Amino acid sequence: MFTYSISVDKSVDDITKSFASYCTDAGFSLLHSYNYSEILESKGFPIDGNVMVYEICQARVASLVLTQNREFAPFMPCRIAVYDDNNKTVISAQNMEPMLNMLDDASLKDETENLYNSLKNLINNLGN
Repeated sequence: MFTYSISVDKSVDDITKSFASYCTDAGFSLLHSYNYSEILESKGFPIDGNVMVYEICQARVASLVLTQNREFAPFMPCRIAVYDDNNKTVISAQNMEPMLNMLDDASLKDETENLYNSLKNLINNLGN
């Protein structure tokens, strides 16, 4: 599976209202958010339902990754998508495990695995 996803009963709007505070509590900085439903509609391509994408970061880990392995730059920052799907809301992020398993540096691997675990915890907390 290329994503880590959960389905929840909360609405996209409810998650959007609390997203920034959950990020802060989990040690992430919210860099930017995109309301894809609005963006696409403004371009003449409306879609059904809400789709939000959030870019988040843990600066200390990002600095380590970019210092030790810049090949990860295209995968940064971390992104979380929140969207409507069949009367549920899905909270989803990229499954980082395949990439992290390719790291040779043990300390960098530990740091990035901790970040990924924090990201999954954030997603789970958003859903509660």
